[in-house]
Amino acid sequence: MKVKRQNRPERLEAEIQKAMHEIITERLKNPLITGLITVSRVEASRDLTHAKVYISIYDKDAERKKTCFSEIVASTGKIRHNLGCMVNTRVVPELDFVLDDSMEYSDRINKLFKEINGGE
Repeated sequence: MKVKRQNRPERLEAEIQKAMHEIITERLKNPLITGLITVSRVEASRDLTHAKVYISIYDKDAERKKTCFSEIVASTGKIRHNLGCMVNTRVVPELDFVLDDSMEYSDRINKLFKEINGGE
């Protein structure tokens, strides 16, 4: 049986995702970065010079959520520096952050299904 080997961009995406979560939740020490924060996925370019980082922030207060995401984006330089120390790569990719609201969307759909089924 042949085992499919992961190619370099996929390995790097997984490494970046793990490192990004640690950096954002533990290393930044910014009091405005609050709520449940998840790095839902990372998409690296083929040449590994850019990475799109999808951030999911679960906070009932929309304004706090917006502030939190803005603070993460404003900390891009610090995040890249930390990422360079944690991930073994020749070039640290440029980071583009995207707010991922799929968790909230999923919660809304589940609530609607519960309402349709009579609260079961």
